[in-house]
This record gives sequence, C-alpha cells and structure tokens, in this order.
Amino acid sequence: METFLAVAEERSFSRAAVRLHRTQPAISQVIRKLEESVGEVLLDRAARDGSLTAAGELLREYATRLLALRREASSAMEELKSLERGRLQLAANEYTCLYLLPVLDAFRKLHPKIDVTVHRSLASRIPEELNLRIFELGVISFKPDTEQYRSVAVYADTLAFVVNPNHALARAKRVSITDLGEETFVAHNVPSPLRRKVIEAFERHRTPLHMRIELPSIEAIKRFVAMGNGVALVPRLTVARELETGDLVAVPVDELEFRRLLRLVYRRNMKLSYAATAFLQTVRSMAAEAGAPFHYQVERG
Repeated sequence: METFLAVAEERSFSRAAVRLHRTQPAISQVIRKLEESVGEVLLDRAARDGSLTAAGELLREYATRLLALRREASSAMEELKSLERGRLQLAANEYTCLYLLPVLDAFRKLHPKIDVTVHRSLASRIPEELNLRIFELGVISFKPDTEQYRSVAVYADTLAFVVNPNHALARAKRVSITDLGEETFVAHNVPSPLRRKVIEAFERHRTPLHMRIELPSIEAIKRFVAMGNGVALVPRLTVARELETGDLVAVPVDELEFRRLLRLVYRRNMKLSYAATAFLQTVRSMAAEAGAPFHYQVERG
C-alpha cells in the first residue's frame, strides 16, 4: 500500500522508486502483485501522467486510511511502552485490597495515565481466575502451585485480637488464649485457612471459642466491636486506622501470634504487560524504601 500511494502521489514509477530508495523494476513488481491480489488494474499505463483507474482511486482512499491506522497503532505501541497509556488489572479480596491501596497510590503518582481496575474475588479463586485472563496480577495469602504460577511475597501481616477501649481486657499488656473462653467473638462468616488455624488453636488449648456473631465483612466486624459488641480476631492490616484513632485496642495473645505473608501472583507462562511490570517495580521500590512489613521476595518452587 505504501508503494502504491507513492506511485499515485508521484505519478511516476521512477520518482516513486527514488522516494522509496528502491529500483524502478522493484516498484513495478510490487504494483503488479497488488493488482493481481485485488483483481483490478490500478494504474492507467496508457496515460503519461500516471493516472489512476476507478479501482485505483477507490483503493487509494483505503490505502490512505490503512497507513494512517498503522501510524496510529505504532504511536499507541510507543505510548504503551512509555506508560503513557495502558491498563493495570488486578484481583484482591476485601482484606488484601488494603495492602494494594498505598502501593497503587505510589504507582498512580508515577504513572497517572494508566487506568487501574481491581477486581474483587475470593482469594481461593484468584489462581484459577488468572487463567481466564480477566486480570494479570492477584493478591493472595497462601503459596500457589509453583508449576503454574509465579509469586512474590510482598507484605507480612499478623493476627490482631481487638476489643472496644472500654472492654475489661483493653488495658492488659498481654493475655493468654485461656483467658478468652468466656468472650463473645464476632467472626467473619467466610471460611478461610486463618479461621481454621484459630479454631484449632482454641481446641489445642482446650478453651471454648464462642463465635456467637458472624458477619459478612471485616468492615462490619470492626464497627460492631467498636460499638462494644464482643471481641474479634482480624488481620492487623485491616484495623491499622482504628488502632491509630483509638476506636479499637489490640491486646497481644501469646498463642495467637500468627504471621501471614501476602503474595502477588501471576501466571508463569505469560508475558506481563508494561503496566504490570511497572507495578511490580513500584512494589519493589516501596519495600526498599518503607521496609517491614512491606517485602519484595520472589518465591521459588
């Protein structure tokens, strides 16, 4: 198409050859093959001014638009590489999304023209959903199948036993799990490995665990406990603001000091987009600058 337009604009095979830095026979061969491909004569060989036939005039319109689209596509690709455009697609649940917020804040300051979408998903489903290519990166709290996925440990969180500031245990420096047998726990009604570990810990220490209230979100749990209803065990990341403002108090429990690693995970056999690669670099930089609990450690199989 580029050769055809050059001939049409120069109205000469020889001048088109000079413009494109090719030989005249090469230009003639390209035009002949193009005519064979479309099944029409494009140039009026009888005319000395290199006039186009009706078919040539029609094709000229499309050729101009096609080359303009090619230039636009090339420009878009360059913008993609330079992060002047693009989309970052991630997945997280209610809890792990809280880790993403400060990292996304730093990422958006560096790359404000990248659109960001965080899909809400159960952590247990994220590895499987990565294969559907709805998103590139997911945040989970367990190590995935290393044959299918790559994972990077990015944040170390702990379990927090939280109470209302007026609760009898609020001023205790430490308590034992056996001190909690009479407490009413407000629990998350979504099954998880952490919930199972807590139940097993109470069973191991032969202490009753009264989960008399179950709510559908951590946000609801925090607010309910802050209102003076029972106690709760939640990831510390989820109550950082409430602990800072004093709406909740965290009391250390020796037997419940569980550590959780949050991980960024993606498919092993995929090439990450420029936006996702830049996001991982932001994660690495934040870990280096902020330190614990932020991390950046590529996990091996």
